[in-house]
Amino acid sequence: MAYRSKSALGFRCGAYNTKTVARRYTYDPIFFALSLLLLGIGLFVLASASLGLSILNFRNPYYYTLHQIFYGALPGLVLLGFFAQTPYRFWKKIALPLLLVAIGLVMLVFVPGIGFAHGGAQRWISLGPISFQPSEFLKFAFIIYLASWLESRVRDIRSFTMGLLPFLIMSGFIASFLIKQPDIGTLVVLMMTAFALFTISGATWRQIVAMVLLGGVLFGILAIAEPYRLSRIITFLDPARDPQGSGYQIRQALIAIGSGGLWGRGFALSRQKFSYLPEPMGDSIFAVAAEEIGFIGSTSIMLLFMLFYLRGIQIARSTTDLFGKFLATGLMLLIIVQSFVNIAAISGLGPLTGIPLPFISYGGSALVFTLTEVGIILNISKERA
Repeated sequence: MAYRSKSALGFRCGAYNTKTVARRYTYDPIFFALSLLLLGIGLFVLASASLGLSILNFRNPYYYTLHQIFYGALPGLVLLGFFAQTPYRFWKKIALPLLLVAIGLVMLVFVPGIGFAHGGAQRWISLGPISFQPSEFLKFAFIIYLASWLESRVRDIRSFTMGLLPFLIMSGFIASFLIKQPDIGTLVVLMMTAFALFTISGATWRQIVAMVLLGGVLFGILAIAEPYRLSRIITFLDPARDPQGSGYQIRQALIAIGSGGLWGRGFALSRQKFSYLPEPMGDSIFAVAAEEIGFIGSTSIMLLFMLFYLRGIQIARSTTDLFGKFLATGLMLLIIVQSFVNIAAISGLGPLTGIPLPFISYGGSALVFTLTEVGIILNISKERA
């Protein structure tokens, strides 16, 4: 008799007949349209947010926008199309080699002459004219490997020695590379995603409570281990404590958000992005958007992210193939958790993390991987069993 369990999201997890003939679907048009809409809005917002820095650094008002198009959007769309055509179970075959390559690239950030630092963090590698953050690849590869591993262990998830313990060892090993850089924002997003994926695979309440307590203790240790991390948490609890120091970014972000009012100042009319708001085209870009398109516009962006997530989860729930289910869910969680961690942080609803907003913040490698993930989910929507 085939094993069955039911997860917190109502997923049916178990051993399905792999000989069942898959019904052919078309690519999910709503999910695809929402993805393109978020991409278009992202380029639109970036064109304004990067205006001042583009003129200051390159005397071209749209330098960063064009760079995002040619090094992020266009290659990302090519990969989206390619992987939408590639059967998603291909990723299961290469899950372990892919993760090993990702770990190797992350290790390169510590090699002199290849890795380089910015803002006190060793997170980037440079190969000739190309530079990128290998942690983006690591997030992607780990979720693919975790989806494959969970499919193979679905009968043993409730076991400590076969389920929870190896999951914690794997997660801790991956986390060590992000702590070393350090990249705590990416660590938070990846571990939250991995925790959620393990939970819906059939974890017991005892396992969930144990993971929450262990995670809380470890992140508490990380917070007090470095003064700047503890300062961010204190600033979150008391934003007015150091307005010209640790509280400067969130203070300027809240001024930008508040200045937008209901309808906003209008496109390119943000004042805070000019020498006031740190990282206006990076992790602070949502504040620029809120200032220019107001409460209505910024709320619409959040609503689009939620619709995008709900449609992606619907695709995951509609497939009976466990690997496809876990893969689509993990990739969707990876995008949406990062989105709302960024928005919460820059709105004063959470500590600042420094992570970008998917589809919208400047960063070619991040956009390429986001669109690649969209392509994989589109293939899952077509190949649903």
